[in-house]
Amino acid sequence: MLGSLRSHRCSNDRDLIQWEAPQALIRAEVGDGDRLELELRRQGGRQARRNGKLLDRQLDLIGPLRCIGFSALDLDLVRGEPALRRQWLDRVVLQLEPVYADLMARLNRLLRQRSQLWRQRQQSRAERHALLDAFDVQMALVSTRIHRRRQRALQRLEPIAMRWQTHLSGGTETLELQYKPGSRLDGEDAEEPWRLAIEEQLREQREEEERLGSCRVGPHRDEIALLLGGSPARRFGSAGQQRSLVLGLKLAELELVTQLCGEPPLLLLDDVLAELDPTRQQLLLEAVGESHQCLVSATHLEGFGGGWQQQAQILGARELRPDLQIGYGG
Repeated sequence: MLGSLRSHRCSNDRDLIQWEAPQALIRAEVGDGDRLELELRRQGGRQARRNGKLLDRQLDLIGPLRCIGFSALDLDLVRGEPALRRQWLDRVVLQLEPVYADLMARLNRLLRQRSQLWRQRQQSRAERHALLDAFDVQMALVSTRIHRRRQRALQRLEPIAMRWQTHLSGGTETLELQYKPGSRLDGEDAEEPWRLAIEEQLREQREEEERLGSCRVGPHRDEIALLLGGSPARRFGSAGQQRSLVLGLKLAELELVTQLCGEPPLLLLDDVLAELDPTRQQLLLEAVGESHQCLVSATHLEGFGGGWQQQAQILGARELRPDLQIGYGG
């Protein structure tokens, strides 16, 4: 929550608040003493603080705490819907560029405004189209910047993920990551040509958008194709291959963020070891090693070597305290 302002398990803040409690407080001390706080209220609304100062925008909380999560839910990354792969790539970009959260917030706001415009039907057709002309300019600019960041992140991630996939498969499988944008993007990565192209496509699709009530062009329609040996892993990969692919992507994400940000992110392993066979468990633990701080949830300690257990602070569920803090960095 402190790293991305989102829970990987639920979308409603009320589900994160203890039963009958009016609020919940998430607090962490990171790096050289930076204190982050996020207060969730049962009646709705949040308050974010940094070093005791109330922030005008929650988004200003993002940045000091970089973290990468890996849970059993991530195993649906390959076989699940395109939205899951978009969300995964967005989390990668967010670790590299915290300002990306603002772009995503602007995109979601524009999509809501367009949808409301088609539902209300209070204006004349000419008035709606005049509003859409203004929306299109903003939508094209935000979409271009999101497309460019997603594509760059995937290009950086691919060679690292390919290396991990080769290692995991014993050299028998090749991995390819393909970015398939929800807009027609011709030519090289350049903001102005892409922005103009998206603006034109939005105008071309306007009648179809009006008929369906949803925007047909933009990053919300992106797909990230995961190919093993040139074939879609979603359709043709075995369960074991899909697990290896997800593990390789997570290890690549961990390596990339460490390289580009200059320090390892906090790693959150949420009951994921139970979903991996002993070989993959060992590989994950070896890759993490002593260089990453980890928070691990598990139902048992099997699979954790003696070295891991000796270095870890192990807490049972009944030992968790409301004032438990996370120390990060240093």
